[in-house]
Amino acid sequence: MLIIALSVFALAGCDTAPGETSQRESAAPAADAPAPPPLPGKIVRAQAGTELPDLTFQDPDGNALALADLKGTPVLLNLWATWCAPCVVEMPLLDDLADELGDEVKVLTISQDIRGAEVVTPFFAERDFRNLEPWLDPESELAVRFTQGGLLPTTILFDAEGREVFRVAGDYEWSSEGAIAEIRAALAK
Repeated sequence: MLIIALSVFALAGCDTAPGETSQRESAAPAADAPAPPPLPGKIVRAQAGTELPDLTFQDPDGNALALADLKGTPVLLNLWATWCAPCVVEMPLLDDLADELGDEVKVLTISQDIRGAEVVTPFFAERDFRNLEPWLDPESELAVRFTQGGLLPTTILFDAEGREVFRVAGDYEWSSEGAIAEIRAALAK
């Protein structure tokens, strides 16, 4: 089973060990290079209606977050890891999305790093996120429940009643006008 999960991570582009530079980070584009292709994730609604789990997570300081307490607020739940190159690319896009949506949707990033705060704290310290918070799931409970074979990143939109609306497996252009429109339209229904 572990071999399968590691294969999925490699296929998904999560190809770096802790402390290494991802292929995307190390390949600096030339000044006249064309724009990068759009990120490959697609919105799917196959699991619509799935309930937000009643799990509790902590931040590096030990503050608790109970997902059940978020009912009444739409939540965009992102499962990511510091060693996952597509996840790293997606984090600033999620931060921009949270900026754009404000109180309309709670953008919640929960790390699936088994080393927890040891790697997540420096990751956040190196970046200037305005809206994202470093929540930890070192036991990967969410990945077990919500991903296919541990594929990261996986991002799930839950409505205010705590029911899944859609999800994206793989990286996605979260700060694009299209993504913002999709989220708003899905929550308006």
